Amino acid sequence: MAERSLQDSLHHGLLEIYGEEPGQAFTDALLVYLELLERWNRTYNLTAVRDPSEMVSRHLLDSLSVSPWVGRGSLLDAGTGAGLPGVPLAIADSGLNVTLLDSSGKKIRFLNQVRRELGLENIEPVQSRLESFKREGVFDTVISRAFSSLTAFAAGARHLCRADTRLLAMKGRLPSQEIEELPSWVRLEAIEKLSVPGLQEDRHLVIMTVTL
Repeated sequence: MAERSLQDSLHHGLLEIYGEEPGQAFTDALLVYLELLERWNRTYNLTAVRDPSEMVSRHLLDSLSVSPWVGRGSLLDAGTGAGLPGVPLAIADSGLNVTLLDSSGKKIRFLNQVRRELGLENIEPVQSRLESFKREGVFDTVISRAFSSLTAFAAGARHLCRADTRLLAMKGRLPSQEIEELPSWVRLEAIEKLSVPGLQEDRHLVIMTVTL
């Protein structure tokens, strides 16, 4: 009964976000990821959220609520933790190449297991801090919902950006003070109010670019 309730909650949430019936493979993959997260969380404490029904809204649907602003190409999920929002976004779009970056070894081990069990060839877990991460080329989009401030996020990601790279910062309440404190080399492109099915809390997406 509990499993059916999770499926129904996820199905209705996806329908609300995308405006169309979600494919069964999409829904099934998200539920497998959820099951892995719940199982590993018992031992490795990957997230403070313990209730699977709460994970549907707070983790899966919250992550997917930013889908309209994430184009195809390369996405860096900075401070991904348990793979949020990067894993749900990668499941949603096989054309999106997602680098999952985190400094915690246990979280990267979990994400490598997710990659194997779900056969997600479009994710690459990497253990590193954002400011010290280096790679050939830059990213089309960098996203995070874990940084303490907008300025810290932009500063850490700056070396991985080009002029049109979008920085997407997922926030709860509108971070008005952080926005006022942005340095001159950060350009605020837009602020989007997010609607997350099943979650009666403020959610915002701050979209920025940086001057190189």
